[in-house]
Amino acid sequence: MRAYIRHPADVPIEFSPVEDINTVKTVAQDISLGGLSFSSSKRLPVDSIVKVRIPIVEPPFEAEAKVIWCLARPDRFEAGIEFISEKDAFTARMVEQVCHIEHYRMWVKEVEGRTLDGENAAAEWIGKFAQDFPDIT
Repeated sequence: MRAYIRHPADVPIEFSPVEDINTVKTVAQDISLGGLSFSSSKRLPVDSIVKVRIPIVEPPFEAEAKVIWCLARPDRFEAGIEFISEKDAFTARMVEQVCHIEHYRMWVKEVEGRTLDGENAAAEWIGKFAQDFPDIT
């Protein structure tokens, strides 16, 4: 199994180095039990601490994480971070599931023409896809 599973690519995240007041907005690329990866316009030093915020849920998910890798790409950097707290890592996985359910709800509306509320979308998504969602234990 991959350490990082594919995350819906249009879910916004915000991050900033702990010592920096400037927040950078980007989108998550992958998320796992331990952390997530994303693109950045600037290099993030390995072992530095960043604040992460996922505003798509209410209240927004917020946590601190440690940069564990940062790779230069032709037009950006890709960074991988690891959540400092196990509770934050678990909560991030729950946020990921909410994002998948929301994508499913929008897909059903577009492809099948059905309008689902959040509760019914969750029930359908769980019935169809939860067994394929990697275990978080």
